[in-house]
Amino acid sequence: MSDKIRVLIADDHAVVRQGLRAFLEVQDDIEVVGEAADGAKAVKLTESLAPDVVLMDLVMPRVDGIEAIRQIRASGSGARVIVLTSFADDQKVFAAVRAGAAGYLLKDVSPNELAEAIRTVNRGEALLNPAVAAKLMQEFAHEARPAASQSLTEREMDVLRLIARGRSNKEIALDLGVAEKTVKTHVSSILGKLQLADRTQAALYAVRERLVEIE
Repeated sequence: MSDKIRVLIADDHAVVRQGLRAFLEVQDDIEVVGEAADGAKAVKLTESLAPDVVLMDLVMPRVDGIEAIRQIRASGSGARVIVLTSFADDQKVFAAVRAGAAGYLLKDVSPNELAEAIRTVNRGEALLNPAVAAKLMQEFAHEARPAASQSLTEREMDVLRLIARGRSNKEIALDLGVAEKTVKTHVSSILGKLQLADRTQAALYAVRERLVEIE
């Protein structure tokens, strides 16, 4: 079985899909397994092709990108979604993160940055682009969410702060001197207690609560 990262490209413009495929297919560790021209097909192909990462445009026919993200997350496929769009609108950014996107990139991102973003989310890490972090925080601060951080243990607070700094589970384990399996348990507990969907939302929560500062 190939160890390459399996990527599905979802965009309603054929020229965009072709350009992304041409670049990604020359990466030694990335394999494009399919293309979708709308959100409905993206959801269907995610179920049948089992990609590791989905590159998702937001404005597409039939089912838009945000609804497609929700359906992919709800399916339990485990695929991580990176939004790749031309829109930096505050509401679209936040809606995508709330839907469960693991990252949010604009289409003017460099090819090398895109490849690294795919590797990052495939490792299970949050992808917080500094260019949109301020937009996310402005909206996130308005969410009516209980101050649940008080229910976290001291060790869970340590893990949460490291998540917000972009650390992977392996790096957190090394920093805290614990097993990586223990970190995974802490992460699961944190998400459950804070009623958050993923590490990206956990990182945003930590910044909103001023548990850590994004430099």
